Amino acid sequence: MKFESNYRELESQYIMPAFSREIMITKGSGCTVTDADGKQYLDLVAGIAVCSTGHCHPKVVKAITDQAAELIHCSNLYYVPHQGTLAKKLVEISGFPGKAKAFFSNSGAEAMEGALKLARIRTGKKEFVACEGGFHGRTMGSLACTHKPAIRDPFMPLEPYTKFVPYGDAEAVKAAITPETAAVVLEPVQGEGGVIIPPAGYLKQVRDICDEKGVLLIVDEVQSGMGRTGHWFAFQQDGITPDIITIAKAIASGFPMGAIVAREGLEFGKSEHGSTFAGGPIACAAALASIEVIEELLPDVAGKGERFRAAFAHLNPRVKGLMIGITIGDHCADVQKECAANGLLVNCAAHGNLRLVPPLTITNAEIDRATGIINAAVSKFART
Repeated sequence: MKFESNYRELESQYIMPAFSREIMITKGSGCTVTDADGKQYLDLVAGIAVCSTGHCHPKVVKAITDQAAELIHCSNLYYVPHQGTLAKKLVEISGFPGKAKAFFSNSGAEAMEGALKLARIRTGKKEFVACEGGFHGRTMGSLACTHKPAIRDPFMPLEPYTKFVPYGDAEAVKAAITPETAAVVLEPVQGEGGVIIPPAGYLKQVRDICDEKGVLLIVDEVQSGMGRTGHWFAFQQDGITPDIITIAKAIASGFPMGAIVAREGLEFGKSEHGSTFAGGPIACAAALASIEVIEELLPDVAGKGERFRAAFAHLNPRVKGLMIGITIGDHCADVQKECAANGLLVNCAAHGNLRLVPPLTITNAEIDRATGIINAAVSKFART
């Protein structure tokens, strides 16, 4: 399939210009994608931490196609194939004690919407505390807890009311909590912020503060979850249990899906929440297959992250498993383009930070190739 000469004109005329893009990806396998002109790239974007099992993993493809041949959609008015099995698995891998439960959605933003609604209805409180640099989605509720002014300000005023505090500052969280605070919302690693890792002990301090103040803790694992950091969820490295976690991105290897898991005693009653497509048969089948694959990959994630760390030691990288951030500064976009020209896809997140979130299937040889291209690109623009 050649990149049609008039394709940009078609997009310009018929698609709202919300995205900036230059490459049309038409095919993917493992850590490699191919564009419409036949050029191949090693993909360290992975759909922004979505394709953790690699592109078109055979087990995931089989699960999707087998289910599509049986039943594509079933309303949540009825029992949905695989839904109960998947909910059980998510509760198990999250490690929540007692009788935790899941609720499905179609995306990370919808998962956050569900978490905010659940926090409000069960606490009877209306306000939230979130972190500067945090990103939780673009729907109106999730955007209310997202700090980035460029995407927030045009839609003000936003609900629910959210007070923002510096990320990594537990005392600031404590000071921001009022009698009207329903929950504290944070990422264990800020992905869109540029792979920002908080100080050691931060999550434990915030957990203790929430317990002391009687507010819920919502941990956004949309980008950091599903094995990305070397654990099923990043909060598990800190030895805490949130009240609610949000999950999406890698949960179904690219098939649209999200979920929340909430501790025992936190659940929606009948008609308090719902969704037409959430937890559909194909999504659940894809998620179960993805979990099976990730389970096999999980033991090697930390070691692969350390291989990246060693290759980038001179650049002071921030590494949590296969979530890697490097501060490039004003030349981040230049480095990104240089890498693409040399067959490597990388992504610039906020504040000139290069974000690398490759498939968990990436091999040592692919890591070495990728780090070589990035180091050469950084070196080139360091001289300009």
